[in-house]
Amino acid sequence: MNHPYLRAYMAGIVGPTAFLLVVMTAFTFARFVFDVPVPIERVIVFPMALIPNLFGLWNMLYVGLKPHSRHSIGAHGALLPFVIVPSGLALGTVLGVVKLDQDGVQAFQAVHVPYLRAVFVVPVAVVVYYLVWKYLVGFFNDLVGVE
Repeated sequence: MNHPYLRAYMAGIVGPTAFLLVVMTAFTFARFVFDVPVPIERVIVFPMALIPNLFGLWNMLYVGLKPHSRHSIGAHGALLPFVIVPSGLALGTVLGVVKLDQDGVQAFQAVHVPYLRAVFVVPVAVVVYYLVWKYLVGFFNDLVGVE
């Protein structure tokens, strides 16, 4: 198969798709078996629909930029949270799942996350995405022959 962008897209979506299936299974068991009041149907749409596609498109961008860029796949992947977080907040605000106020983010009209705590989450997300992209997406890229 001589379609590097298709192979890059497929290699990019494997990791988040498998991970989100595990997360969805855990939330389903928590909600319907253990009666945990988690409104999963309101928040799972964004991750299930967009995250794997963003990973695939971001990997296609990496493959397309590779001849012109010298940064590693881990560094490229570490930039993705800067796309996902604003997209998630914007979509959550439009759908009414997340409410923005002066003190921070209020999700589900009950959980309040101050911006100060969010500042500490961003570096953790960048490190996690760096490692996922360096080891997992890089492995799948090697496996399909686009690295």
